[in-house]
Amino acid sequence: MMLASEFGLSRREMLQRLGGGVGTLGLATLLAPTAAGGVPHFKPQAKRIIHLFMNGGPFGPDFLDPKPAITKFAGQRPKEVDLRTERPTGGLLDIPFKYRKYGDSGLEMSELLPHLSRHADDLCVLRAVHGDNPNHGPALFLMNSGVLTPNRPSLGAWLTYGLGTENADLPGFVVLCPGRPVRFAELWSSAFLPSEFQGTYMNHSNLDPRKMVAHLHNPITSAADQRKQLDLLNELNREHAAQRGDDPALEARIRTMETAFRMQSTASDAFDVAREPERVRDAYGRTHFGNACLLARRLAERGVRITQIYYGNSQPWDTHGNHNAATRTLAADMDRAAGALLGDLKARGLLNDTLVLWGGEFGRTPTTEGGDGRDHNHHGFTMWMAGGGAKGGTAFGNTDDFGFKALHNKVHVHDLHATILHLMGFDHDKLVYRHAGRDFRLTDVYGRVVKEIIRS
Repeated sequence: MMLASEFGLSRREMLQRLGGGVGTLGLATLLAPTAAGGVPHFKPQAKRIIHLFMNGGPFGPDFLDPKPAITKFAGQRPKEVDLRTERPTGGLLDIPFKYRKYGDSGLEMSELLPHLSRHADDLCVLRAVHGDNPNHGPALFLMNSGVLTPNRPSLGAWLTYGLGTENADLPGFVVLCPGRPVRFAELWSSAFLPSEFQGTYMNHSNLDPRKMVAHLHNPITSAADQRKQLDLLNELNREHAAQRGDDPALEARIRTMETAFRMQSTASDAFDVAREPERVRDAYGRTHFGNACLLARRLAERGVRITQIYYGNSQPWDTHGNHNAATRTLAADMDRAAGALLGDLKARGLLNDTLVLWGGEFGRTPTTEGGDGRDHNHHGFTMWMAGGGAKGGTAFGNTDDFGFKALHNKVHVHDLHATILHLMGFDHDKLVYRHAGRDFRLTDVYGRVVKEIIRS
């Protein structure tokens, strides 16, 4: 065993220095016992998920749910749109974007999606998703954690708890955002699940991996000396454990420091988009969202289970004013990057077992707010999936003639979560965790698997 004296340090000094260097990397997310992950209930169709989160809430009829009646009756307020929303709204606001059919499936898509339309036969469009609350905070919690309040594990935490990781050198759950979405870290919390399953947040505004990943580089101690420090610390921990019996939390700490040590080299590669060819970076677009989608592909290749991308700081899709012009700008960036991601995953043979999920915490109203904006709408909104066992070239469910309320083949957020877990190999009724005297699960006492949208 290497001794602290070989470094000119006391044991206490060594532990303090280690605690302030590489040992801190990932401790916020990796301090608890690892569950017996990696064993799904049945054969999964998806191994990983990339969640493209349009924080703020996009309007489905702008993209994938054609509603010509909105423009036909623009300015009017028929009885079908007399639904409660967060703020008062007026008459119908026209939609200037044209639709046509794409792919062998003839999927109807908006002119706002020239890149995604090339993948029409891979898209599984859910046109009748609905939630429980029109306010950003509760809706964000519901979409992420299955409840309207904080302090419950997120979808990503449940998945990494159930599946474990494919790459012990990287976090199993990564969150990318060039800023802070509303409610911030509560959205990817592990809550009462072991904390190693919490999402690892990275602000990718600066693409230098050393800036993106905190404490990635240790300016004081060489890798060789860090290895010696970890060997010493592991020996001390083993002595401690031998005196007190099995201690899962202690074992997790040992694994944490080992992961943090390996991440110094692994993360420098995984998060460095500058290693990509110029043509690939150009295809994604060199925007925050384009860079995040490219990072997600790199992480998928390296075994990260779930990568969640928030489109931008705060809630860029929250178009209470100037909706049509803002949507055109947002869509151009989103479409290019999302289309490149699907094409890149397919070319590399990854789309088949990578589930890509797109959508916001809710949708928007067909009625106008302030003359040119749209309010929040949880009654009926659009999301899409691709790859990972989702049935491509499909449009499932219907809203009313004005795209306001889900009517047929409705998919509640609980149903969405149950279906995602199913595609990842889990029975949502059986993926449970005992806490505070009761069993918890992502879907609580709700949820059905939407088998109609699963590829046979």
